[in-house]
Amino acid sequence: MQQVLDNLTELPSSTGAEEIDLIFLKGIMENPIVKSLAKAHERLEDSKLEAVSDNNLELVNEILEDITPLINVDENVAELVGILKEPHFQSLLEAHDIVASKCYESPPSSPEMNNSSINNQLLPVDAIRILGIHKRAGEPLGVTFRVENNDLVIARILHGGMIDRQGLLHVGDIIKEVNGHEVGNNPKELQELLKNISGSVTLKILPSYRDSIIPQQSCTNMERHPAHVRQVFVKCHFDYNPYNDNLIPCKEAGLKFSKGEILQIVNREDPNWWQASHVKEGGSAGLIPSQFLEEKRKAFVRRDWDNSGPFCGTISSKKKKKMMYLTTRNAEFDRHEIQIYEEVAKMPPFQRKTLVLIGAQGVGRRSLKNRFIVLNPTRFGTTVPFTSRKPREDEKDGQAYKFVSRSEMEADIKAGKYLEHGEYEGNLYGTKIDSILEVVQTGRTCILDVNPQALKVLRTSEFMPYVVFIAAPELDTLRAMHKAVVEAGITTKLLTDSDLKKTVDESARIQRAYNHYFDLIIINDNLDKAFEKLQTAIEKLRMEPQWVPISWVY
Repeated sequence: MQQVLDNLTELPSSTGAEEIDLIFLKGIMENPIVKSLAKAHERLEDSKLEAVSDNNLELVNEILEDITPLINVDENVAELVGILKEPHFQSLLEAHDIVASKCYESPPSSPEMNNSSINNQLLPVDAIRILGIHKRAGEPLGVTFRVENNDLVIARILHGGMIDRQGLLHVGDIIKEVNGHEVGNNPKELQELLKNISGSVTLKILPSYRDSIIPQQSCTNMERHPAHVRQVFVKCHFDYNPYNDNLIPCKEAGLKFSKGEILQIVNREDPNWWQASHVKEGGSAGLIPSQFLEEKRKAFVRRDWDNSGPFCGTISSKKKKKMMYLTTRNAEFDRHEIQIYEEVAKMPPFQRKTLVLIGAQGVGRRSLKNRFIVLNPTRFGTTVPFTSRKPREDEKDGQAYKFVSRSEMEADIKAGKYLEHGEYEGNLYGTKIDSILEVVQTGRTCILDVNPQALKVLRTSEFMPYVVFIAAPELDTLRAMHKAVVEAGITTKLLTDSDLKKTVDESARIQRAYNHYFDLIIINDNLDKAFEKLQTAIEKLRMEPQWVPISWVY
């Protein structure tokens, strides 16, 4: 082709060809696709390489016999002997000789082949397939099986596993034999067998033909272009260990995770079992309970598990806990709220609009809030609460409180303008939503120490909160801390052991009910250390990517 291209300028005079035809020919021959085809053709025509010898290992061993006595005489000989005796070098020669001699090991034959049930099925001539794979002992194949018509059928292929990467097997394929032995119809035994096998594994299968032909018109644009499919990531709100799950079809295929971990969901076709992988650790996918299955399990109290039926671990449909919804019992409903997975998205580093400190009364939230604002007033601010009480002589409107009439405050509460409100000694107090936005609009992070029920309103893209739970320490530690602040003259209020125990119990109750809202938990057993931990966490938000609820992004 290159010779033709080099002589194109001489062709018009020698052949009488039209110039336009030569330009067309040159364009075709310079086309990258045509060049690639020509190169491929040349490579295919290259003569096959033939081995010079197929007994190289034998020759090397003879050489070693001749030169080994000389290793004490010459350093070069000693070095050469060391190289030739290297196990990797010997294995390389052995592999070369096997390939050169074309001495390949045949797959083990099945003694039951002649009277196998395979011959009795009406299948295409080429239906039976023999596949060979190579694996290490203990390495999972990444498949699960089910029994169908007394055969073991591939139920699912785990994303990223060995079988998924190789693409040799498909859902619905029937496994008939492993290394020449029939597999029977017990999925657990087959899983254990495949897990423990090492080296070469030969599988005899009957392929599934039901998905072999997909009409082109049934494929959407997104299906034909997987890159356009939106990836799904979730934050887990519970701990999961597949080896403690009696419902999972294959414990070895399960994926263990902890509360707060981020998983990528790669397959949600099965209504009960999703396929997911760890975002931080990577690796192949595993099975996790679907949102539907886990909600169904958690919606039943412990006594609802029924072990009397034919299947252990099935769920009885009796004794569901029911209650009428009342706004006055909002906290009770929060306690029974079921949280499984929360879809999240990864965002570049950014400053949160609000910093929400949640905790029991007297646990130190206000001290932390005030310290942040005093040390960095240009970055942090807070709201001024509203009240319906009359101002005292030394009070100015807008400093400690904003004073409004009771009727005005009641009207705004009814209109939903307050994040939270309450009544104390006949006067209303509350935090207005607009006052939060006023701080945010100045470019500062608004620090709030509010009731945990307010999180339902705050956890939106409008406020983008970073929620920190300030947990109470153990009772003895809390008692010592209170004694220290009293002796230092910081407070004159004396708390009894009963008061301190209420703080500890209330802290535990809040953590149980609202744990899924928390981005960070800090045990305040030392105010200075708690402040340092909180400060470090806030700085990380400006430096590292963040996982946020998907509703904040889309």
